[in-house]
Amino acid sequence: MAGGEWEITDLPKLPGLYMNFKAAALAAVTTGDRGTVVVPYKAHWGKIGGFTELYRETDILNVFGSIEDSNGSTFYKTLRMCCLGGPKKILGYRLASSAAAKATLTLKDAENADKVTLSAKYEGERGNGFRATLAASLTDEGVYTLKLYEDTTLLKTYSFTTWQGLVDTVNADNSYVTAAKAAANTDLSGNTFKPTTSAAFSGGNSGITGVTAADYIAMLNVLEQETFNFLTLDGVTDASIQTSVASWVINMRKNGKKIMAIMGGSAADDTGDEAVANTIARSAGFNHEGIINVGVGVVLDDVSYCSAEVAPYVAGLIAGQKMTESTTYAATSFDDVTRRWRGGRSSEQEKAVTNGVFLFIYDGRIVKVLQGINTLITLRQKQNNAFKKIRSIRTMDAIDSDMQKTAEDNYIGKINNIVEGREALVGACKQYMEVCAQGGIIEKGTYDVYCDPTYHGANATITPEPDQVFLKWEAQITDVVEKIFSDFVCK
Repeated sequence: MAGGEWEITDLPKLPGLYMNFKAAALAAVTTGDRGTVVVPYKAHWGKIGGFTELYRETDILNVFGSIEDSNGSTFYKTLRMCCLGGPKKILGYRLASSAAAKATLTLKDAENADKVTLSAKYEGERGNGFRATLAASLTDEGVYTLKLYEDTTLLKTYSFTTWQGLVDTVNADNSYVTAAKAAANTDLSGNTFKPTTSAAFSGGNSGITGVTAADYIAMLNVLEQETFNFLTLDGVTDASIQTSVASWVINMRKNGKKIMAIMGGSAADDTGDEAVANTIARSAGFNHEGIINVGVGVVLDDVSYCSAEVAPYVAGLIAGQKMTESTTYAATSFDDVTRRWRGGRSSEQEKAVTNGVFLFIYDGRIVKVLQGINTLITLRQKQNNAFKKIRSIRTMDAIDSDMQKTAEDNYIGKINNIVEGREALVGACKQYMEVCAQGGIIEKGTYDVYCDPTYHGANATITPEPDQVFLKWEAQITDVVEKIFSDFVCK
């Protein structure tokens, strides 16, 4: 359905719930599933241009058959980082160029004629490691077996009596390969097979080398129709790609799709002499509540990761938190940071906080988040400092998303735009806010929802169209304790 922001001078024409969030008029929410992260990656296996659901680190091995990145792949490092953050769900999206191809092997009959072509289920180099052995069964007369190996590991054993039986059996369980006629006119009724021993598949191409900015932009087009909460990248530091992602997210937010993007910089950006200036400049370039800029890399198990590579962790961390939690001072399992920003008053850490940089710090015991902030630096009209906090934006986004769904399911096109219908809508909104207040998301006793008296009621100064309803929301969104000031009086 349509949604997003609205202006009285340019009211939207499509049916939908349009909501403006203002510092003095915040809304309410019921907590829902806010924990889905979209993670693009490059890999040697898996679905291309579509989504693969993952929930935990063990899913990576189950889906990809490996936990190592090689030859340009980024799947393991990126997905593992996101899993470590603890999201509820990951939607993995594999990127590949048009050069991506499936590894194949053609089986022959006793007369050495091509009969059946086996193809790896997915495009990629992994398929080049498949091997097939075809032989007569040692125990059942007239039965043949095809054993599929990956290097020396047996993956599958198929039994059949005819070429058609081979095709049917393989395709019934297509975990690794599929089977088809070698040619359109190939006869599969026979049962004469040419034995093969450890015959290798070939021709698999992962399509990694040719991945460009256009492939990331194509992914964004697909994401417009997908439901998720956070978007990150697979260690990409290309400024043009990051700018495209940021612009897309900002546009989506204006049109009612309340998502956030988390990105970072290169190792050189994180650790060089100009690290602070470069990182702050990157945040200034984004300058939006929907974009989070990670400003420092981390060390885990003696391996250093740049801030762009640790951005998926931040996405997972935010996605895994309750609505009442904050990333501020959130403890991590990292061993160290790649650059320790100096603390204290008027320090590098203070510059990070005031200039929209999401920073990890080492406090002498653990690595933790300094403060849960986004890149919003310059407040726009009707914004206050709450818009700089990730927790506040998550609350506002949840309100918007929940109310859009509720309006679509229960009110738009279903109730009359009369006093009783508007009262029912207001009552539902207040119930949402009551739930939020009970859950600690908004302050109790601070909220209200009512029809905007500018458009409705005896004192209205503007007459709305018969299908329009204008609501006013008032509430105080809660925050966590981040600064404690005290006086110690010695007597």
